[in-house]
Amino acid sequence: MSIHTVVNKEGIYFITFTCHNWLPLIELTKGYDFVYQFYNVLESQSHTIISYVIMPNHLHFLMHFGAGSLNTFIGNGKRFMAYEIIKRLKFKEKYDLLQQLQIAVSNSDQNRGKKYEVWIKGFDVKECRTESFILQKLNYIHQNPVSGKWKLCKSAQDYLHSSCLFYFNGKYRFYKVSDYKDFTRRVPH
Repeated sequence: MSIHTVVNKEGIYFITFTCHNWLPLIELTKGYDFVYQFYNVLESQSHTIISYVIMPNHLHFLMHFGAGSLNTFIGNGKRFMAYEIIKRLKFKEKYDLLQQLQIAVSNSDQNRGKKYEVWIKGFDVKECRTESFILQKLNYIHQNPVSGKWKLCKSAQDYLHSSCLFYFNGKYRFYKVSDYKDFTRRVPH
């Protein structure tokens, strides 16, 4: 689905968004906690996190979306996290990085008061209409820290900022997710 597609339909969605220029801003600011806060806000609005992985410069998650505008929820979440990232970069005195994020802001965004470009514009979203597609995305999310260039740990279950452990043995680390099976009665196999 295009990042410009307006999503306001109940369903299970695979969502990805990425830091500007793929910079490891989440890792640099130890910003995992504000991603969890964002998930809490989504849950408080009757949405459910099914799985997730928070990488150094991007995040993927599966969520059951209830009602409203997904675009608005994601936009507000990205804005909240951007403020936190900037605050922590200032505290760490990462002035070169802050300048890089300032220079990246377009003129039209500057005219609206935006000061830093923390995220790549928009987000990727795919509706998960079948259980097999949910399982494909669940596997992709959980294998992300151990695949390709990442190799952040030996086993996907060892990565701290992921729901993999829950799907492996039912235990949680930092965030309690809901099992995708609780929602499969709503999607075809």
